[in-house]
Amino acid sequence: MGHKCDLIFVFFDPIGQALCKRTLNIVEHLNEFAGDKMRFYLTKADTAGTETDRQKVMMQVVQELCKRPGLNKTGFDMPTIYIPSLANEKQRCVNQIEDVCRDIDKSIALTLQSILNTLDKDCDTLVDKIDETLAQDTVNGKHNVKAYGWWLLFQTLGYGMFLLLITQFIFSILSKEMLSTMTDKQTSELVFQYIQPVRQLFSLIPEENKYFIFGAILGINLLCFLLAKILSRTKPRLSSKVKKLHVTRRKKIVETIKPKQSDMYSKYLAQCAE
Repeated sequence: MGHKCDLIFVFFDPIGQALCKRTLNIVEHLNEFAGDKMRFYLTKADTAGTETDRQKVMMQVVQELCKRPGLNKTGFDMPTIYIPSLANEKQRCVNQIEDVCRDIDKSIALTLQSILNTLDKDCDTLVDKIDETLAQDTVNGKHNVKAYGWWLLFQTLGYGMFLLLITQFIFSILSKEMLSTMTDKQTSELVFQYIQPVRQLFSLIPEENKYFIFGAILGINLLCFLLAKILSRTKPRLSSKVKKLHVTRRKKIVETIKPKQSDMYSKYLAQCAE
């Protein structure tokens, strides 16, 4: 808790066991990382006797603290405090409890100012992060559209060339007479009429190079399928529910939280001015 608190008060009781080893060990440990937060006070100063007795008690406390290397430091201060309402009679002992209250008020004011400043920065950070997330989602959406376009293009080329190879292979071993026996004459003539450009295209290939050309076309066909797989990789996108949640949060931060922060900061400055 010493890392999180703003002030650490160490109270020494003149009639108690404030100087026991366990207490001093805790104080020394806290002083290692929060020395600037620590404040030392002599409590129940009105019960310590005369001024001479109080001085002896304070000297004893200081001597015990100075025995610890971590607590042996210059500028050591230990105000005396007590609760006036519990005093049976008027005391000559100086009561510095008001200083304690002022230290607490000052720490609260600084902490409040820091919290308000941090809240403003955190709001800006959250808004920027939401805008960045939504912008990245838009970029991912455009990328996915391009990826789908590349996939459609190479899939069409791949299946188109594969269909040409299958068509050429089938009709290279299937004559018009064989097709006429399976269908009527009009259908067979119509089929051969539509595949005639393909037959003419493959007829231009020299006989000795046909297998090489077929292999090259098959290789290009496989390359098209591979490119379709590589270029069609999509990026993750936000669901409509998550996107709507981000927009709602951004709107709440901008329209509700930030105005409240500005209003609270104005009230804080007005209170400080008073």
